[in-house]
Amino acid sequence: MVATGSLSNKNPASISELLDCGYHPESLLSDFDYWDYVVPEPNLNEVIFEESTCQNLVKMLENCLSKSKQTKLGCSKVLVPEKLTQRIAQDVLRLSSTEPCGLRGCVMHVNLEIENVCKKLDRIVCDSSVVPTFELTLVFKQENCSWTSFRDFFFSRGRFSSGFRRTLILSSGFRLVKKKLYSLIGTTVIEGS
Repeated sequence: MVATGSLSNKNPASISELLDCGYHPESLLSDFDYWDYVVPEPNLNEVIFEESTCQNLVKMLENCLSKSKQTKLGCSKVLVPEKLTQRIAQDVLRLSSTEPCGLRGCVMHVNLEIENVCKKLDRIVCDSSVVPTFELTLVFKQENCSWTSFRDFFFSRGRFSSGFRRTLILSSGFRLVKKKLYSLIGTTVIEGS
C-alpha cells in the first residue's frame, strides 16, 4: 500500500476495505500522517546535477575521440553513432553510483578495437584531487563495413590519394569493464550494442 495523502483525501471505499481487514481508524490516521511526512519529494536539483554530470562526461568522451583522431588514429574524421556517448556516459554514472567517491574516484582508460587489436586512446581522470577507487576500461569498436574499406582502397590509388585521409566509423557496440581498486570483488563487464 502506498500512502501519499491525508486520510480525508482517500477513497472511502479503500478506507472501508482497510477497516474490514481489521485496521483501527486511529492507526489508519496516524499511518497516513506518518507517510505524508516521511516520503520525500523528488529532489530536482539532484536530477539536474546528474544530467549535467552526464553531459560533461559526454563532452570528455567526444574530446578524447577528437584529440585522438589525428594523433593516434591517423584519420581526418570519426563518425560516432547517435547517442553512443550518451549511453556510455549513463552506464559510467550507473557503475560509479555504488562507489564511495562516485564518479570522482574514477580513472577511465579509453581504447579502440580495430580488427581485434586494442589501441589506447586516452586516460581520463575524473577528479585528480581524489585517490581513485576504481578503474573503467572503455573499448569503442570499429564498424565493420565492407564499403568503407573498398572506398579507402579506391581513393588511395590515383589523384585523390594525397589529400584524402580515411574516415573511421565507430560501431554502436562498446565494452565497459569496471575494476575495483580496493576490493576483493571481481570485475564488472558491460557489453553495449
